[in-house]
Amino acid sequence: MRIIIAPDSYKGSVSALGVAEAIERGVLHIFPDAEIFKIPIADGGEGTVDALVTATGGQKIYRQVSGPLGEAVEAYWGVLGDGETAIIEMAAASGLPLVPKDRRDPRIASTYGTGELIKAVLDKGLRKIIIGIGGSATNDGGAGMAQALGAKLLNSQGQEIPSGGAALAHLAAIDLTGLDSRLADTAIMVACDVDNPLCGLRGASAVYGPQKGATPAMISQLDGALANFACIAKQATGKDIAECAGAGAAGGLGAGLLFFTNARLRPGVEIVLETTGFAELAAKASLVITGEGRTDFQTAFGKAPVGVAKVAKQYGVPVVCLSGGLGDGANDVLGQGIDAIMTVVPQPMALEDCMAQGADLIEAAAARLCRLVQVGMRI
Repeated sequence: MRIIIAPDSYKGSVSALGVAEAIERGVLHIFPDAEIFKIPIADGGEGTVDALVTATGGQKIYRQVSGPLGEAVEAYWGVLGDGETAIIEMAAASGLPLVPKDRRDPRIASTYGTGELIKAVLDKGLRKIIIGIGGSATNDGGAGMAQALGAKLLNSQGQEIPSGGAALAHLAAIDLTGLDSRLADTAIMVACDVDNPLCGLRGASAVYGPQKGATPAMISQLDGALANFACIAKQATGKDIAECAGAGAAGGLGAGLLFFTNARLRPGVEIVLETTGFAELAAKASLVITGEGRTDFQTAFGKAPVGVAKVAKQYGVPVVCLSGGLGDGANDVLGQGIDAIMTVVPQPMALEDCMAQGADLIEAAAARLCRLVQVGMRI
């Protein structure tokens, strides 16, 4: 029996790799001779580097960079097993968890550290980069990233503007003469699972600003600043991308990458599955087990378990989803290639206990699942 284990993380409880390892332990309790392939899935946010480095046999590299508020942080990036492709998650340098709740302010938070990670990759000689842009603390349109890579963002007096989204209201010109020339020869794929434009009611500020500390007044201020940024960046680059799907991702970092690099935005789960060779493994699999922290109506819109199932179904492989919890619309996934869903929680429990015991609950649930598979094999 060949089983592929391809779960997303249980956010706040167990990483995608930890979930895969827990499921593996549960499977081996019942099918000790099973051939198992673990492919942790990530959506571009925290855990993307670990997932792809682990799945491809690559390596993780640590580097000190500027955090969202300008303070030094220990970030990281990865080299995949092919030795040619780098993987960056912007959350490692510019992520929301790096900022204490009482200091979160998207008016001043910057993506400068993400630009420093990109520069580190270029300095290493790599010209293929995957960038996950989930989990940001920023709302600066990728301006900080561009500055770290040599662009100059100037006010009407020709002076460099300060860091952060609010300062973009004073942007009058962008000088790209110092932009790192190596970017022109670098292929960048961006893992982006949202389709928000840069500005407006569905834009970066309105939709994602509140979770980063923005008040209603700040949202209006930031949205206007991003609109000005889009106008000036269009003049500097000749690109009109403010309305592009995904431009508003990560506080507008999606837009910044489109403006200043040769980036292409793609669903994160597609990039992960393609990079790890999931389809080739699925073609010879007996069963695929996926999972996530909560399965509800949103899952059917293309979250990791459905992305996994769509590929597996091309080869007629059954797919089961192990979830931390089931919400409204969970059964919608049964029309998206998933054959069965199961919660890992065996009895009423407090959420805090579930999260603290996540790995053990997942392992036990995987064993229960495999016992049911055994029963099915006897029928």
